[in-house]
Amino acid sequence: MNENFEYNESNIVFRDLILLTLTGFISMVILLMPFINPPTEKEDSTVPPGNVIVELFWDNDRDVDIDLWVQAPEDIPVGYSNQGGLFFNLLRDDLGKYKDSTPVNYEVSYSRGINEGVYVANLHLYREDQSPFIPINAKLVVSVVDPNTKERKQILKSQKILKKVGEEITIFQFKLDKKGNLDKNSINNNFVRLRSGNKG
Repeated sequence: MNENFEYNESNIVFRDLILLTLTGFISMVILLMPFINPPTEKEDSTVPPGNVIVELFWDNDRDVDIDLWVQAPEDIPVGYSNQGGLFFNLLRDDLGKYKDSTPVNYEVSYSRGINEGVYVANLHLYREDQSPFIPINAKLVVSVVDPNTKERKQILKSQKILKKVGEEITIFQFKLDKKGNLDKNSINNNFVRLRSGNKG
């Protein structure tokens, strides 16, 4: 009888120890739940934030300030003095080497959505510290991100030599439909002034 009592007592102690351990573990999990990040949808960091992307590149070794100006259909011109419109935003205004800790000379504008109609992309050679002035080569790239697939596709590319400080030139006028398809017959470089107060 004593042996059964000791056997039952040791079972009860073991069972209580296991239950207390399990209860402690569950309590810790419940207390930590608010601090655990729930799984989120996989985000693709390679997808750009806009739909129509206009990028300007120029020689990284030159202390030259070239300004990108863009205009979406039914919108105002967007550039350094007006960095946001209904559709476009200038995300990077590069001043050359002035107050720039990066070695890259680059400006970019992104659109929110794709507005059907004619787009304009201009370059304006704002400043050059070197004298006498040496013409500089600038490259403009236009890409479209498909609203459904999120795939980025380059649709236009051009290189121009800028020869005169203060000069504004139209690199592209082009027409897009609502899906971002380019009307190839619409492409031209007929000058449209986008920078207010420009006399060049």
